[in-house]
Amino acid sequence: MKFGVVTFPGSNCDEDMVYVLQDIMGQKVERLWHKDTDLKGVDFVILPGGFSFGDYLRSGAIAKLSPIMGEVIRHANKGGYVLGICNGFQILTESGLLDGALLHNNNQKFICQNVFLKPVSSTSAITKGLNPSKTYQIPIAHGEGRFYAEEAIVKELEQNDQILFKYASQEGIVSDAFNPNGALLNIAGITNKQKNVFGMMPHPERAADRFLGNEDGKFILESLLKFC
Repeated sequence: MKFGVVTFPGSNCDEDMVYVLQDIMGQKVERLWHKDTDLKGVDFVILPGGFSFGDYLRSGAIAKLSPIMGEVIRHANKGGYVLGICNGFQILTESGLLDGALLHNNNQKFICQNVFLKPVSSTSAITKGLNPSKTYQIPIAHGEGRFYAEEAIVKELEQNDQILFKYASQEGIVSDAFNPNGALLNIAGITNKQKNVFGMMPHPERAADRFLGNEDGKFILESLLKFC
């Protein structure tokens, strides 16, 4: 599979993702600049974490206007795969490719810590290869990660098996006690109805190298490779 990793002004996880995909997982990777209007034949587009355009207006609100996003939206609407991580997730909601919004953390502070994710969806490529009875330790680093959506949208997400991950305890208990940012229903990631666009706040690329002492994120990326 050929991946494209987009860099916006302010992206800071683009090279991390390129390294994991290319050097650890042996995949072909194209570096895409936000002003590009050509996806260079990639099968899978990744919008990495960071602070696109400094988050000066609202996270992802300016990045959605970059020329590359027109191509990303067309790619997704044709069934092409897209993954947004952290700021990338915010860009996907701002662009209308995913439902809901990412609001300021309920403590109004930037949070950087390890969390445990419980896989929820059984039909999405990013979770199909994961053990639903296991949790995965993945780092978060965000100030605006509190997922919110209207009640009708949340019902649709649940009915269509679109919730990818929920914040949980190491043992898999989903409760407010293990919700780092106040996200609705502890939601850490969602997909669209067609299940070709994925968004998550935690950073799997920061937990995919044995030298970091944690490879839980690699399982998530391997699931994509297997089922996309």
